[in-house]
Amino acid sequence: MMTKYVLKRIGLMIITFIILTYLIFYIIRLMPDFHQMEIGADPDIRAWRLRMMGFGPDGKPIVPIYVQFWRWITEIFKGEEYFKVSWYSFVRKRYVYDVLFERLPETIRINIFPFLISVPLGIGLGILAALKKNKPTDHVISIGVMILISVPSFVIAVLLQLLFVYKWKILPFAFVLTKEKAALDPVGDVLSRILPITVLSSGMIAGWTRLLRAELSETLTSEFMLLARAKGLTKRQATLRHALRNAFVPFAPAIIGGFVSLLSGSLIVEQTFKITGVGGLYIEAIGSTDGLPDYPMVMMISIFYLSIGLLAGIVADLSYGFIDPRIKMGAGKQ
Repeated sequence: MMTKYVLKRIGLMIITFIILTYLIFYIIRLMPDFHQMEIGADPDIRAWRLRMMGFGPDGKPIVPIYVQFWRWITEIFKGEEYFKVSWYSFVRKRYVYDVLFERLPETIRINIFPFLISVPLGIGLGILAALKKNKPTDHVISIGVMILISVPSFVIAVLLQLLFVYKWKILPFAFVLTKEKAALDPVGDVLSRILPITVLSSGMIAGWTRLLRAELSETLTSEFMLLARAKGLTKRQATLRHALRNAFVPFAPAIIGGFVSLLSGSLIVEQTFKITGVGGLYIEAIGSTDGLPDYPMVMMISIFYLSIGLLAGIVADLSYGFIDPRIKMGAGKQ
């Protein structure tokens, strides 16, 4: 049953990926200046690429978009010469996947620390708020969570920059150091990461706290908890043995999915703090330096984000059965 469910989910994920990829492809190809992305290339190469993509010399499509999409897919598997049609950027004079993989390590580095910080803090605050429900401690934690969730991350980022960088001059503006200078000045490199890590951690901590508080509060008032107390267990024993275990069933998959999502980065935070990661690359691709969007890069990153989102979702769903064997994945009515 488990194998059948996994295969079914993977099949649905592939179908969803193809449909959404086509929609992204369709929207990008409808852009009025799509054919101008070849400006700067050799005229013969420009004409060849436009023809291979299904456009005439004037930039008007000569075949339907679904035919263009089929060509785009099949050309990916035809070798490097055809691969250039889909994944070569004349804005950067490079293959777009090389640029993406070059930026990816920085995104992982700047997101892994907020994740490692936010999970234990979110768990601790969530448990504390649930155990002290409707008490002053719970109210303080809930108000803090509401503020962090309600206030956009770019507002928090700008406010922290204003206070710690420009007014108090305690911290440097993030990521002004090149990789070479960062290696020579590790202290400055660490200090420049404090603000973006703080901004990213604040939202994650609020999300984990709210989720665990809701799950644990519901579990603590369940009938099996009353039965455990009736059998002689203290509140502490019942909470540790039963409540926390059941509350973590929906919480743990969220952590697993969140870990996979680290690869996607943060558009706003990376752009605000000038982080050379995947998120900032997406904004750069939409508005490139020459005034024309880098459409191959936009397509590549869009598909990358789509893949991460689908993968995080399926990993989180499938983890339920491994975390709690009592859950039968894909089980129907008997």
